[in-house]
Amino acid sequence: MARLRIGSRGSQLALWQANHVAEQLRTRGHESQIEVIKTTGDQLTEIAFAKVGTKGMFTKEIEEALTEKRVDIAVHSLKDLPTELPPDFELAAVLKREDARDAFLSQQYSALEELPQGVSVGTSSLRREAQLRALRPDLKIRPLRGNVDTRLRKLEAGEFDAVILAAAGLKRLGKGAVIRQIFECEQMCPAAGQGALAIEVRRGDHAVRQAVAFLNDPATRACTECERGLLQTLGGGCQVPIGAHAWMEGEKLFLLAKVARPDGSGMLTERGEGIDPNTLGREVGERLLTRGAGEILRAIYGATAAAPQQP
Repeated sequence: MARLRIGSRGSQLALWQANHVAEQLRTRGHESQIEVIKTTGDQLTEIAFAKVGTKGMFTKEIEEALTEKRVDIAVHSLKDLPTELPPDFELAAVLKREDARDAFLSQQYSALEELPQGVSVGTSSLRREAQLRALRPDLKIRPLRGNVDTRLRKLEAGEFDAVILAAAGLKRLGKGAVIRQIFECEQMCPAAGQGALAIEVRRGDHAVRQAVAFLNDPATRACTECERGLLQTLGGGCQVPIGAHAWMEGEKLFLLAKVARPDGSGMLTERGEGIDPNTLGREVGERLLTRGAGEILRAIYGATAAAPQQP
């Protein structure tokens, strides 16, 4: 059996993800070793994601390690992975998804609706900020960076009245008990790929690709391909206010997508259903563009130093 070196970021959540993959590989008789790699996104801890504008800011250095054969596979949160991979790489597997939704956390309040006017809510995401402003324009939205533990400490210290985090990360780290409310996707549409893990390998490395193929979950892959197809059509990523969530009922795919200005105005919502993931994602994305999503996104790109690409 193969001995596989796993490239991962060094955060607690990233290491949980890498170890989860390593455990799965061991069940198939493969040995594994985790190599921690610091990425650009890990170094820019005090800058809001929307201000960075760096393509692949959580993946570039890990891909360099793949190229140099210092690691054999890379484990990513799929929402961090650009929709267009460099030609030397391919997605070998997308694991079964955790909860894709966003979570509300607060020391004092049990739901977003209970927050008094004008209190502060922390989030690292322009997508969440835009949807929060659409739901509660009276709130003070403030940037929140750092790993999960750092964000929780800031909440506990009273720096924020509430914070919004991905439910998947909290559940994976055994911190689901701190969640006060889970947002339904109609209320706050998640990021494309949120809650899913992806395995990236060197293109043409058939032995490694075959070794990890058992990790692939076809339903999760179809849903996330649909979401990423929409994202690619719109030309945006986690730095812009695009929500996309797909799910399956029988053999049919359903897609919900939202685009809004950062201040929450001009919220555009589109839905679609179909069989082919990429076709459905592209069709819903094109409908959003005809309704003005392109103007919203171009205005955001123009307000930053560099047009943000896919995350």
